[in-house]
Amino acid sequence: MMLPATPSFARRILLLIAVLAMGGALVSSVSLYHHYGTSKTSYCDIGENFNCDIVNRSTYSTVAGIPVALIGIIGYLALLVLATLYRSEAGTPPMLGIGSLVGLGLALYLTYIERFVLAVWCILCLSSLALIVTIAGLSSVLWVRRVRRVD
Repeated sequence: MMLPATPSFARRILLLIAVLAMGGALVSSVSLYHHYGTSKTSYCDIGENFNCDIVNRSTYSTVAGIPVALIGIIGYLALLVLATLYRSEAGTPPMLGIGSLVGLGLALYLTYIERFVLAVWCILCLSSLALIVTIAGLSSVLWVRRVRRVD
């Protein structure tokens, strides 16, 4: 079911989600590049508390052999497609909400791993966390507004 027209507020939110999703895909792409890197020099070694290479090359950097960064790229691109190509579809707000909440859950789990297992932070991972938190918040606003409009 197509919505007759996307209201101005929703268009602005969807545009912001699209921009943030592009940023997330970019951050995840840089992370994927360094995941496969073989350089001994860390690109974000900032003291003992911040080192992306330790996080990005740990056993926690893959799920079933798939790099977490690649999962991030796919997830962010899916959110980008929903926010742009399918922005007028009635089912887009709930799909954006569910997709971003799944991404947020994964990001929070990985943040837990950074803090309590690896004891080191990754700036790229924290950037991705900030992006997905914002996308999840904006998507939730759209979803709630959509539900209130339908009821």
